Amino acid sequence: MQIRIYIFLFFTTVASLAFAQDPQFSQFYANPIYTNPAFAGSSGNYRFVLNARDQYTALNNNFKTGSASFDANVSAIGGGIGGMVTSDVSGDGYLTTNSFSGVYSYQVNVNRKLTMRGGIQASYVQKSYDFNKFKFGDQIDDRYGFINPTKEATGLQQTSFPNFGIGFLAYTSNFFGGFAIHNITEPNQSFYFPNSADQQFKLPRRYTAHAGLNLYLTNQRDEQERVMFSPNIIYMQQRDYNQLNLGFYLKKQALTTGFWFRQTSKNSDAAIILIGLKFPKFRIGYSYDITVSGARTATQGSSELSVAFELAKKKHEKKSFKQIHCPVF
Repeated sequence: MQIRIYIFLFFTTVASLAFAQDPQFSQFYANPIYTNPAFAGSSGNYRFVLNARDQYTALNNNFKTGSASFDANVSAIGGGIGGMVTSDVSGDGYLTTNSFSGVYSYQVNVNRKLTMRGGIQASYVQKSYDFNKFKFGDQIDDRYGFINPTKEATGLQQTSFPNFGIGFLAYTSNFFGGFAIHNITEPNQSFYFPNSADQQFKLPRRYTAHAGLNLYLTNQRDEQERVMFSPNIIYMQQRDYNQLNLGFYLKKQALTTGFWFRQTSKNSDAAIILIGLKFPKFRIGYSYDITVSGARTATQGSSELSVAFELAKKKHEKKSFKQIHCPVF
């Protein structure tokens, strides 16, 4: 009986942590407008992206996160538009978060080499949980286990709220960098005090900064034939939690490989390996996070898959558009 209680306490703790932190993806640039809303329309094409992450695969009730997005550059409005749906399930349905977002970005060509983009994201977020799946101490019968009704307060089992984010990008043919702020208004996500100003449970702001270089190791005339080495850095902070990701991509023709190391505020977290294939209209990438922290024996690693389709726009719509040259995985 004690073992069941410990398992319950573990998963409720994991679920409570999910309240305070947004889901994360290891393939940052394979999910561009989730990373930074300024990426909307940055490819110049009609872009459709699907992402799926299975975190801590050794656990039966682990985190599962998915997203689907669309974005395109629209010359008539001087930038890009996009839409995104994300879904995150924690603890076998104990906590489910769904988000529906619209994104707009604006592009400015500073000079022949430098381009800047600014983006804004507006979202509608729904959070829910199934109270009947939780177990409490007053339900325990000494002989038969969890058979008694609980006297714990139920609260709302679903809450919703608007959410907003902004982002900025600057890039040339060899450099790109940007930052984003999500959850700007820090909305109240409490199930028990949804309208209480003094007992709010706020979703903390998430800050992201990222940068990278494109270094060509060979000098073929056709850019697609060159071998490209792209060192990258991305830093994220949300309340007291932060993580630093250092790594690189190595690209030759359709094949991209990559390696990252993720360091959190308290410990080394994971080594990330990546392999991706990119064709003119389609790309697919797979990454695996190898847990290196003390939790590795219980959680093992995390798998992530990305799939994208791109349809080219008409050439006359791209006269003033400058595509960003950065990794796509």
